[in-house]
Amino acid sequence: MAVAAGRAGRPTLAVVGATGAVGTVMLQILSHRADIWGEIRLIASPRSAGRKLAVRGEEVEVLALAEEVFDGVDVALFDVPDEIAERWAPIAAAKGAVVVDNSGAFRMDPEVPLVVPEVNPHALRVRPRGIVANPSCTTLCMIVALGALHAEYGLRGLVASSYQAVSGAGRAGVDTLRRQISLVAGTELGTSPGDVRRAVGDDTGPFPEPVALNVVPWAGAARADGWSSEEMTVRDETRKVLGRPTLPVAVTCVRVPVVTAHSLTLHARFESEVTVAKAREILATAPGVVLFDDPGAGEFPTPADVVGTDPTWVGRVRRALDDPTALDFFVCGDNLRKGSALNTVQIAELVAGART
Repeated sequence: MAVAAGRAGRPTLAVVGATGAVGTVMLQILSHRADIWGEIRLIASPRSAGRKLAVRGEEVEVLALAEEVFDGVDVALFDVPDEIAERWAPIAAAKGAVVVDNSGAFRMDPEVPLVVPEVNPHALRVRPRGIVANPSCTTLCMIVALGALHAEYGLRGLVASSYQAVSGAGRAGVDTLRRQISLVAGTELGTSPGDVRRAVGDDTGPFPEPVALNVVPWAGAARADGWSSEEMTVRDETRKVLGRPTLPVAVTCVRVPVVTAHSLTLHARFESEVTVAKAREILATAPGVVLFDDPGAGEFPTPADVVGTDPTWVGRVRRALDDPTALDFFVCGDNLRKGSALNTVQIAELVAGART
């Protein structure tokens, strides 16, 4: 596992889960950003060992997940199921790597910082377990814009509704939508009760209802009092990233027939009176945010335009009609890029920078 010529002395990076959907995007991002890494090790399950994947213009062989693959690793990016992260992240950390984990296994652990580099990079300084957590894709698609406004005005309450792409449920979600679209395309379905369900059959994949020609007001597993796990996750993560443990947050998560890019409508209440002009100035100059807001000219972000891009896009910025301290706005972001892979890579870059 020699370090490539010209890269000696640079930190070694491991990508665990390199063959998955988010892992694939991670490799693309690593290939396009400033090259600060020495060796990049690609790690996956034993069944993927031996495959070769391209990163930084080179073909790199995938290694099977095992303790020895973390020898000499400085930073390890994990994009694996929770149970795999729970087992292997502490092993990598014990070997001396700083783990940046994209699963939900450690997000609410008080000894694990939950980091968004544009919002709370200072949280990286204290990581007693050697692990840093990446927020969920839904939180990440809104928190950069929300954090910029919070820094100016002080957030005191949030009501959010998400419109989540099917890729948030993995490849099974995308395959389900594409299959259902093929079954309903060119028909007159969607005009009588149950006709779409009869057409697509009982196999609705990871969703409780058909997603083609439909919206499904549910994401995640059932929690107390009718809330879903995804809704509670967005609430808890927003509080932790912003450092507001008692912040009132209400979330409704909805799955929509979009392949990639989550959208949210936000009603954010602040501690002081807001103006649209100042809010637009804040958003237009915030790192990682693009303000695209001229509804009269038909300009506002949509998933079809945002997919494949890195920033959080913001539009429809309005002051609430009945509350001078509140803003209503729409955000949209690629849930596989900033919503997963990009934020993980950004955290890794901060860790590497602190080591030099």
